[in-house]
Amino acid sequence: MVNRLREVSLEQLTLLGRGPHEAEPPWVRDPRTGAHEWRRLFAEVLGTFLLVVVAAGAPVVDVVSHGKVPLDAQVVAPGLMVMAIIYLMGMVSGAHLNPAVTLSFAARGNFPWSRVPGYVLAQLVGATAASLLLRALFGTVGHLGATLPGPGIATATALVVEALLTLGLVSVILGTASGARNVGANAALAVGGYIALAGLWAAPVSGASMNPARSFGPELLAGDWTGWWAYLAGPLAGGLLAVGIAWILRGPPSPAASLAAQGEIPDDHTETGAPPGPGSNHDH
Repeated sequence: MVNRLREVSLEQLTLLGRGPHEAEPPWVRDPRTGAHEWRRLFAEVLGTFLLVVVAAGAPVVDVVSHGKVPLDAQVVAPGLMVMAIIYLMGMVSGAHLNPAVTLSFAARGNFPWSRVPGYVLAQLVGATAASLLLRALFGTVGHLGATLPGPGIATATALVVEALLTLGLVSVILGTASGARNVGANAALAVGGYIALAGLWAAPVSGASMNPARSFGPELLAGDWTGWWAYLAGPLAGGLLAVGIAWILRGPPSPAASLAAQGEIPDDHTETGAPPGPGSNHDH
């Protein structure tokens, strides 16, 4: 038994010496391998499911509990959930969780267009499954947490606000990804913090969705399509504007950002642009 434990310890030390990404499974080491795409799609379904359960579930529970989930808690909770999801599965799929993010990564040149339909479908499935769960548990109270323009707010105003919020969100995501930080603590804190910040000031205007999938699930199950187009066009427009800003600020997309957008952990030479050395994950 002692010898066996010693062998395991030596193996673990060897893996640690090769770098953290070398100890990961192949679908994490190299997202370009198509054999494990189903794992990445499953991660997007699961991640979007968890996000929508919290983002749409908070206002539903507020109604059910007669106001025990205040608005500030409702908008901070999705940010905290996104932080957790990035830690949970950022290395597997890149933790997009949002069609606007996936399309922006593709438009930026960080993500293959051929993989966009699968990711978007996975996100819509996850959002719909979360809404089905909420409906089964609580009925259609609170419009199932659907994002709607606030009282007295025109749909066009909600659209502009959603575009502005998403511009900021995608800019933060592209900014962390550009330095090989989309997977890890910096991205989790930056992206989750931004989502909470956006909700704190804009939730009464538009619901601060910034995510067509998050809006689609509750709208579909509650049957309330009030201003639905604002929650599709606004985030998509904001994401594309963020891509343009990224070109102005950082120029062409970096190899590190492409790896981060797809879930792989870049090593030091990838971030600096140096060629990969022997034993790197580019050799697999």
